[in-house]
Parts: sequence; structure tokens; C-alpha cells
Amino acid sequence: MTIKHSRPTSPHLQIYKLPLTGLISITHRITGVCLSAGLLLVVAIFYSLSQGAGSYAAMQNIAHFWLVKAVYWGFIYALFFHLCHGIRHLYWDVGEGFEQNKLFQYALFELMWALALTVGTWFFI
Repeated sequence: MTIKHSRPTSPHLQIYKLPLTGLISITHRITGVCLSAGLLLVVAIFYSLSQGAGSYAAMQNIAHFWLVKAVYWGFIYALFFHLCHGIRHLYWDVGEGFEQNKLFQYALFELMWALALTVGTWFFI
């Protein structure tokens, strides 16, 4: 006996487009994991410092490689993005900012502020 299903199926990921707020939410979780993993790099730097000048010089040589610098700046951007999204959540905790037009606007503000803070850090360093 065959059962016919006439009900509609759920849209697939190829059809359904996540709104910006959904992408921001997923990115916030990903940056949290990346920041946790990036702390291992910070621990490695402190460890090399504790091992003496030779070990720290080797760590500095590795840090000057372009890929390590890209990871470093990605870490800084993730830190600022995570911070901006956390501030947005604090704003939500007081019950503000849930209007449909504000959700998209604040998501754009998060991205712009995180980028501006990263670029500002680049100029400062």
C-alpha cells in the first residue's frame, strides 16, 4: 500500500534565504567558538614568553607570517563583532529594538561598528 502525501514540503536551504538577523545570530555563535579557539593562541604567546627570549623570538618570527597576521585580524574582528552583538542583546534585555525595521537596521550597525573598531585598532597599532 502506497501512501500519498499531498501536504507541502518545507523549503530547502537552496530556496529559503535567511534574513540578515538570522545570519548575524549564527555568526555570533561562530565567533564565540573562534574566540575560544583563539585564546589557545594567546596562551601559546604567554607560554613562549615564559620560556625565555629565544622562544619568544621564534614566536615573533611565526607571527610575522602573512597567514598568522590574517588570523590575528580575523580574531580582532570576531572580538569586536561579538562585543557589538552582546551590546545589542543587552538592549534587547530591556525590551527595546524588536520592531521589524529596527532589527535589520541594528544588524547593519553591528557589522559597521565591528568593522570600524577593527580598522580603528589597525590605525592605533
